[in-house]
Amino acid sequence: MNAPEFSRMVDRRALTIHPLRLEATAEECAALARRFALMAVQRLTAEVVLEASGEVVRGSGRLAAAIIQPCAVSGEELPVTLDAPLSFRFVPENALAPATPDEEIELAAGELDDLPYSGTAFDLGEAVAQELGLAIDPFLTGPDADTARREAGILAEDAPRGALAEALAALKKG
Repeated sequence: MNAPEFSRMVDRRALTIHPLRLEATAEECAALARRFALMAVQRLTAEVVLEASGEVVRGSGRLAAAIIQPCAVSGEELPVTLDAPLSFRFVPENALAPATPDEEIELAAGELDDLPYSGTAFDLGEAVAQELGLAIDPFLTGPDADTARREAGILAEDAPRGALAEALAALKKG
């Protein structure tokens, strides 16, 4: 496994009541852009408050980022500003029930953001990087998307526009 691009190890035994501020360096931003197939990550910051309850550590805060991503249709550069809430729990990996390969497991809503760690330290930076990945819209389109569709023969000049119009047109064909 590769080393995380934005690693910030935190020891649960040394938590303070003050929020932690994380900021990615230019090199970390470039590595995150490659990881998430973006044209650029111009800025990534996060403010996180951590609260320990035994070995479980809850984190909450906000992520802020400025990215440039390609339009899903035309590939043009689209500048995007992200502002997303953060909420996760770091739990000892031995506290997570192992599943056998054929076993079906069901997770409650509160268990979806449990991040396992071993020892006494967890990687808060990697957790923020994963949240950045989830905040990116993979289907973002720009103002030239319809032009690119028409040039590729996907959209007729007089075709109605919008997701509903596209779904209805697909039903008519089928």
